[in-house]
Amino acid sequence: KFPETTFSLKCHQLSQPRSVTLRTSLSTLDAYSGMAHGILTRSASVTAKLAARARSLIWAPAASVCGGRTTASVPLISIAAHRAAPGFAAPCGPIGTPRCVHTAAASSASIKQVAFEPDTLPSVGLSTSGLDAAEGDLLVLAVTEEEFATEGEVTSINSVQLGQLDENLGGVLTEIVAWGGFDGKQGSSSRVVRYTGPGTKAKHVAMVGLGKGAKLTATADWGVSPFQALGSAVATLAKTNKAVDVAVALLTQPDPALREPALAQITTGALLGGYESSRFKSKKSSTASKLASVQVLMDLDAAAADAAIAKGVAAARGNLVTRYLVEASPNVCTPTHLAEAAAHIAAKSPDVFTLKVYEKDECEAMGMGCYLGVAEASAEPPKFIHLKYTPKGGSASRKIAIVGKGLTFDSGGYNLKAGAGSMIELMKFDMGGAGATLGAARILGELQPDDVEIHFIIASCENMVAGAGLRPGDILTAANGKTVEVNNTDAEGRLTLADAMWFAQEKCGVSAMVDIATLTGACMIALGTDIAGLFTPSDLLAASLTAASKAAGEKIWRMPMEEEYFESLKSPVADMRNTGARYGGSISAALFLKEFVKEGVEWAHLDVAGPVWNEKLGLPTGFGAQLLAEWAVAQGAAK
Repeated sequence: KFPETTFSLKCHQLSQPRSVTLRTSLSTLDAYSGMAHGILTRSASVTAKLAARARSLIWAPAASVCGGRTTASVPLISIAAHRAAPGFAAPCGPIGTPRCVHTAAASSASIKQVAFEPDTLPSVGLSTSGLDAAEGDLLVLAVTEEEFATEGEVTSINSVQLGQLDENLGGVLTEIVAWGGFDGKQGSSSRVVRYTGPGTKAKHVAMVGLGKGAKLTATADWGVSPFQALGSAVATLAKTNKAVDVAVALLTQPDPALREPALAQITTGALLGGYESSRFKSKKSSTASKLASVQVLMDLDAAAADAAIAKGVAAARGNLVTRYLVEASPNVCTPTHLAEAAAHIAAKSPDVFTLKVYEKDECEAMGMGCYLGVAEASAEPPKFIHLKYTPKGGSASRKIAIVGKGLTFDSGGYNLKAGAGSMIELMKFDMGGAGATLGAARILGELQPDDVEIHFIIASCENMVAGAGLRPGDILTAANGKTVEVNNTDAEGRLTLADAMWFAQEKCGVSAMVDIATLTGACMIALGTDIAGLFTPSDLLAASLTAASKAAGEKIWRMPMEEEYFESLKSPVADMRNTGARYGGSISAALFLKEFVKEGVEWAHLDVAGPVWNEKLGLPTGFGAQLLAEWAVAQGAAK
């Protein structure tokens, strides 16, 4: 029916006409004649689907199209030849760019351009005035557990200092305590009482607990510090009561050495505590916080206070960048969107940041077969992001890398996520590691630590299902030359990280690197949803990351690197498989990554599958950004 060996069709991508030639051998044309008829007559979207099913069809731009026939012939190219391209086991397929169909990415055109962080934040300032001068909608008093005594079910004020303050405020604190339910425990909040009496100009009064006075520290052994909890509780009270201007007074001033970090943490907590996702809603939220300013009453030098507040604001901005990226739907937060977020961060601090985004052909030239194998089934182009921080002056004694997993959507591939518990509807957060990486960069761009060069690296793509996609049983070749038998396409994150880690070592020359990834459900089973797993063979790196986690108030727990578990990763046909035995899955995943670490390079892996998302609230947490920033700053300070 088709005397020519080739035929052409015109299809349209938006308003740009593109000519595409589909070729097949004469021997198969009869078998696909019905399909060819569909190709010539149906919509472009149906065309692409049908052509993808015909694995012998290869697209190629036509030299020219005249009257439906090509004027230049191109030799037939087999699928096998494409899949044998250097560095890849399955790099190419029948349908590639240019895209002639409207996909999920095209639907993002109906979503307005979204911000990468809030345009403005509430202001935070220091006040050295007394309570009698405190103004605004709400006065929050921070108190410890020792200020109260409880007998049976009755709690009363048990502190001379608090009793005197209660007297100055006309007994309003006794009234608050009498309502019950408040005894000064860390992060707890009392009722808010309207006030018009003496002792303060504030319109309402409330109390927030700091916990035990003996544990009043800026670095808690586990979880958030009392001051972080205070700031968050203040923000929640302000949001609930629609307060615009808030004053915060600590009944007992912290030790002088604690005041600067305490103020920084109160600032961060106050800026994050009232978080609400509203960017994608058509109507303005009726519950959104109206907080505009927070004044903290503390005895602290003005310069030290300014530095503390700046640090707290930077931490909040980084956390919010991470949240904004993680909460965005996958038709908004694509690999291109992540690259644009990196450009946004670089533009905020152009004196210390440079950005290079590698396209697919550049990654092919570097032999990134594992990364591109994962990306192959997606209509979204992969973006390999390299954001480099260079301290002012240009010199640095250490080079380090933060490598984030950047799967903007993970369908599981042919090992499709399906059924209850698969969490496919939440797989927008599979770029949580990339979000934390860029959030850390945002923080560090503000803090600008000395003597450390930092490389932020993200191999971003989607893991989708298509005829061109990665299949169970395929063998991929990583950039370092190692081969991987893919026995599960849903263990894709480690494949992208392998090539990203190679880049950090070979192209950037780092001496230490931390990868952060929503890598395994096994880690969630082991540690729950509040704690990240830390995997590293280095005791020194484990100690520095643990210290950073305490400073950030983000929980991590060191996990074993059981070398014997690598046996389950061995393959009879390749250097290794990408998944091992059913049990100990988070450990075998870490052992897989360890195979891509050069001798002499310090490396740690953070599995953050649990804590990046608050399932109860249905919101991102921003986990990891501040932890990584604290670690990076410490690397610059270490001599």
